[in-house]
Amino acid sequence: MVSEPRASIERRGLTRNQVRSFWASWAGWALDGMDSFLFALVLVPALKDLLPASGIRSTPPEISYYGGLLFALFLIGWGLAFLWGPIGDRLGRVRTLMLTILCYSLFTFLGAFAGTVWTLALCRLLAGIGIGGEWTLGGVVVAEEWPEKQRKLGAGLMHTGYYFGVFLAAVANWTIGAHFGWRALFAFGGTPALLVAFIRHGVREPALWELQKRHAPERTTFLAPLAALFSREFRGRTLLNSSYLLISMTGLWAGSVYVPSSVTHLAMKEGYTAVRAAELASYGTMLLAAGTIAGCLVMPSLAEWLGRRLTLAMYFALMFLAITAGFGWAFYREEAALVWFFACLWFLGVGGANFAVYTLWLPEQYPTRCRATAFAFATSVGRFVAAGITFLVGAAVAHYRTIGLPIAWTSAAFLIGILLLPFGNETKGRTLPA
Repeated sequence: MVSEPRASIERRGLTRNQVRSFWASWAGWALDGMDSFLFALVLVPALKDLLPASGIRSTPPEISYYGGLLFALFLIGWGLAFLWGPIGDRLGRVRTLMLTILCYSLFTFLGAFAGTVWTLALCRLLAGIGIGGEWTLGGVVVAEEWPEKQRKLGAGLMHTGYYFGVFLAAVANWTIGAHFGWRALFAFGGTPALLVAFIRHGVREPALWELQKRHAPERTTFLAPLAALFSREFRGRTLLNSSYLLISMTGLWAGSVYVPSSVTHLAMKEGYTAVRAAELASYGTMLLAAGTIAGCLVMPSLAEWLGRRLTLAMYFALMFLAITAGFGWAFYREEAALVWFFACLWFLGVGGANFAVYTLWLPEQYPTRCRATAFAFATSVGRFVAAGITFLVGAAVAHYRTIGLPIAWTSAAFLIGILLLPFGNETKGRTLPA
């Protein structure tokens, strides 16, 4: 699965540390994606076990309600991940990257021993803090360590890692989950901690950060980078970037997290067995991931040709159309609903590569002294709002007893995003600020 990114990197003659930095960031993001989707894939069996143990009936509406609640708590954890930014700006990108991986590995592993739904909720909250931080530090490491000419390609390739992780989650669910249950899957989710050994002994801090540290005042406070984001120079772009990320989060989590449940529902409706429906849910997740990987690979060329804002607008438009058609139309078809839903999944996946634009665009808008904090803040703070939206979507699914329309309505967020994009800070043709 890694042959194409590896070949692309090796052809460009990068130094040993640049290659190792990429693979550390890519692998961390891949295992991050695996962790995120493990819960989506085992949502129903986990809640069927834990709800009765928590004194709650295990009915479809209750499963939908508490599933939405747990996803919301996970997003709150991801929102708290903005704290990794100041740590990364002060302690170092690579050191902080290791801490984020250890965080999400540990609490995913502990989820295997949850006895109630509330214990699992706590584990997902704490795992979310680590998962949110990994994207920040991995993206900044690649941006600062790679040469200027290759930096754009590195952003696109690095972001494919998350969706290779989705493949891993689907394969793990198909093999480990199908035979040993959801607890074994969470135990397997603790394996990313092994990556830390590779990072600890093989990757150095980016030269840009080392240079900045030598010239920075010795008594810079821990929160100084966070204060810089709201200075007159950066306040406007920080608010806009956070708004763009909120829009992407709303669509991604509403659109993709419910894919396994939607495919399972449609498959059962068309007469497939429960086992076959579970297999089709894994296939649907793989198709979604394949589409996103394709979108990530073409993103650098699009961003250099059209600019960052217009490229993101194209991905937003595709997300709007795919979510509306998939959940608002294909989901309710009387004939061939599953076939049409799968067709929409491909385009939903390609549109999901809008997140790769941020991996390229955000580092270009801030100097080294506050780059990690800016990345972490923009990619995390909106998740508090997204958590509320995700909970409301779950509640709407439980209330209306249908997945399709509540998800379809979330596509409207992308129209708002398209209207806001002309006000963003276009960085096409600029070098990474020192």
